Amino acid sequence: MFTGIVEETGTVRSLDLAGSSGEIGIRAAKVLAGTNIGDSIAVNGVCLTVTRLTSEGFTADVMAETVRRSSLGQLRPGDKVNLERAMTADGRFGGHIVSGHIDGTGRIRSLTKEENAVWVEVEAAPQLLRYIVEKGSIAIDGISLTVAAVDAGSFKVSIIPHTGAETTLLTRRAGDVVNLETDIIGKYVEKLLAPYAGGGSGTPDRGAAAAGRTDTPALTLEYLAEHGF
Repeated sequence: MFTGIVEETGTVRSLDLAGSSGEIGIRAAKVLAGTNIGDSIAVNGVCLTVTRLTSEGFTADVMAETVRRSSLGQLRPGDKVNLERAMTADGRFGGHIVSGHIDGTGRIRSLTKEENAVWVEVEAAPQLLRYIVEKGSIAIDGISLTVAAVDAGSFKVSIIPHTGAETTLLTRRAGDVVNLETDIIGKYVEKLLAPYAGGGSGTPDRGAAAAGRTDTPALTLEYLAEHGF
């Protein structure tokens, strides 16, 4: 698990893909401290497993699903990337819960300066935007950020000078693709409440579920009150 607090920006040393899978080499410094083979490091928000270590960086395998879901396949040697080691049990939880499992990508629509901050607007597909709420959390290229506004086609975040200096986000331009991971809590809530999306009342019928039927209760104010909410 990660928190979305970027520890350093590294540099892509190599990206060797055969088809849609292969390996990536990253030049780094800070994230190497205490890191061993098999540990996890988030690269632009993508959780990767360290397969080789040197004094100047690390190498990780990249599978086809990662290339499909993220922008890693578009990287080139020399590109800067955001890096974060997996959170330790005694570490501070400075950002929000970030799994490193990218939901999809968005595209930067604009960057607009306002006094000491920069507004970044990101276009995203409806299936991602449904989990993005105003004042909620979003990870963009592995950076934990607060959603300042959201509409039917995009959302906005405001970047303070420190975040701009410590990450790659403000080096991006309109049209660039970024990795997005929505708040995992919303996805779990949706999954757990899915059985209650139908009609009826009362508790889930486990016998009906076992028989393949979907006559499950609707989630209503009455149902919540009946069960102590």
